[in-house]
Amino acid sequence: MARSWTRIHEHLGASPGPLTFGMVRQAAADNLAESDDLDWKEKLPEPPRDGRWNELAKDVAAMANTRGGLLIFGVRDKTTDLVGIDPDEVNVQQYAQWIRNHVQPYLSGLDFITLSDGSTSVLVVDVPASSMAPHHVYGTAAKDKDQQAAVVPYRDKDHTAWMAEHQIERAYRDRFTRAQRAEDDIQRLVDHAQDTVFTQQAEPAAWFIAVARPDRPIPRTAPRPFPKDAATVIDSARTRSQTLTRDRVTVGPLAGLDFATLDPRPGLRCWVLSTQWWGGREIHAELHHDGSVILAANLSSEALQGDFSGDRPPGEVLLVEQAFTGACCRDVVTTAHELARRLRLDSALHLTATIATAAPSVLAPVAPEFGGAFTCVPDNARRPHRIQPVAVSVTAADEDDALREAAQDLFTDLMTQFGITPRL
Repeated sequence: MARSWTRIHEHLGASPGPLTFGMVRQAAADNLAESDDLDWKEKLPEPPRDGRWNELAKDVAAMANTRGGLLIFGVRDKTTDLVGIDPDEVNVQQYAQWIRNHVQPYLSGLDFITLSDGSTSVLVVDVPASSMAPHHVYGTAAKDKDQQAAVVPYRDKDHTAWMAEHQIERAYRDRFTRAQRAEDDIQRLVDHAQDTVFTQQAEPAAWFIAVARPDRPIPRTAPRPFPKDAATVIDSARTRSQTLTRDRVTVGPLAGLDFATLDPRPGLRCWVLSTQWWGGREIHAELHHDGSVILAANLSSEALQGDFSGDRPPGEVLLVEQAFTGACCRDVVTTAHELARRLRLDSALHLTATIATAAPSVLAPVAPEFGGAFTCVPDNARRPHRIQPVAVSVTAADEDDALREAAQDLFTDLMTQFGITPRL
């Protein structure tokens, strides 16, 4: 997915959003100089010849190994004259194949965009900063075409250079640090959510706890969302959630936030919507300005409905309502997706969900029987003391099928820990 904030946005003072031909034309007219995240190219990419490196693969890897950026074809690099390219000669499939063949590890998230004003066109290759850096570029040496060699390029101001051994070592250490930091950030949000709901819960309960965090947060210079933005996100996510399921009866936690959307409360760089101080089913949501989401809901409230045909579990057992858990999975996926669209996030969102309790307890699933006429704890269900966290990824560009699959994966991975295989 194309990034919404680039060197050209910064130069023009534009708000985050899609890059347009007019923006490229203005930047070229302003003679915007090349930098570590902007590279003007006059001609379209060419295949490697005479044993040389694949130039496109090298340039893309260099951007990914640094901090991401734009390769723009159709602008002279020295004069920034807008000369354009022939859009009929653009072969995105071939360009992607060259990169797959010459760059390791696999580089995901590239976007090839042809922009035009009707008479002149440019090709933009939008390269995200890669969490898997360093990326090596493989090719053959000019003097010995049978000898494969690998180098690690990076952007040094306005040109490409090769990493020395100590730079490669540091790049690997940075990769592992990024991965650990991402895990720490997710866990920090989970801990915060649990501390918030557990200290305010009316009585012991099993809670659905889910957090979403973008791979790359939006720039801090981007405008903060207003309370009305939070309300719009919740309303849109609730509507979108119902399109992902055949279960029109069970509504998710977002439906319980109707009144909360009238007055979202400010938090630490977030908007908070909660029903914990109102009574009824306890629900807590946070929409963070950086695109992170927290959604927590009481799964034990009203878990047993209708005529309960079995023996009621002992008091120390906390009930987990299966149908409502599925609705929670749908709602957190659509909330993360709608907030990402609202904020124009340009990276993947990592979602983690679990079922947690304030104190160690036995958890028992409550499933519908006979078409939902009543609910009970299945005889063959497991009763675990702890549910392992599960995770999926989504992007702002995902359609309903991808969102439905992500929600189903969360739901399935949670409920199979009870020995149940459900469907949304």
